[in-house]
Amino acid sequence: MTLSKSFLQPLNPEEESFYLSKYKNENNKEAKDILIERNMRLVAFIAKKYLNFNEEQDDLISVGTIGLIKAIETYSSDKGTKLATYSSRCIENEILMYIRSNKKNRYQVSLQDPIGKDPDGNEINLFDVLGTDSNYVSDKVELNDNLSKLYANINTILSKRERKIIELRYGLTVAGYKTQKEIADQLKISRSYVSRIEKKALNKLKKEINSNNY
Repeated sequence: MTLSKSFLQPLNPEEESFYLSKYKNENNKEAKDILIERNMRLVAFIAKKYLNFNEEQDDLISVGTIGLIKAIETYSSDKGTKLATYSSRCIENEILMYIRSNKKNRYQVSLQDPIGKDPDGNEINLFDVLGTDSNYVSDKVELNDNLSKLYANINTILSKRERKIIELRYGLTVAGYKTQKEIADQLKISRSYVSRIEKKALNKLKKEINSNNY
C-alpha cells in the first residue's frame, strides 16, 4: 500500500500552527490526535529507511509513532525549529534505540547458543571459547553486561574482515552458523586463511576481555 493511500496528507503551516496552539494552550486531546495522524507520513518515510535492518515495517512504524508522540508533547516553537524537523529527530532516535535493543538481544541469544561439543561431549558456546577461568561469569546480570562489552569490542577492535568471519562463524547474523569452508567459499579465500583470521580475532577479544577484567 502506498503512502498516499495509507496516511492523511500533512497539515499546511496554518493548520499546524492552529492545532499546536490548541494542544499546547488548552491541552486539547483532539488537536493532539490530529497532529499525530497528519504526521504519520513522516513516520512511515523514516521507518522505510531502516527496513534493511531486518525489522518489520509495522514494528518500525509503531515505534516511530512513539517518537512522534514524544515530539508533539515536548515541542516548542520558541526554539525556532519546525515541528517536522524536531519530530524527525525524535522518530529516528526512537527507531534507532529499538533496533539497537533488538540487535543486542539477538546477539545475547546467539552467543549462548551451542557451537559444538568438547571432547567429553559437552556443548560449548562462544563464551566457552573466550572464557579465561571457571568464574568468568558468575550470574545473569554480569553475563548481560559482559555481552554488551564483548559486542562493543567486536565492533571496535576487530578489522572488518575479522568481524565478518567471527559473525559468520559463531552465528551472530541472521544467516546462522557457517563452517570455515562455507566462509572461505563466500569470501573467496582459503579455509586455512579463515582459520588463521578466526584464531587471531578470538585472541584479540580474549586479550581485551582480560585487560578490562570483564
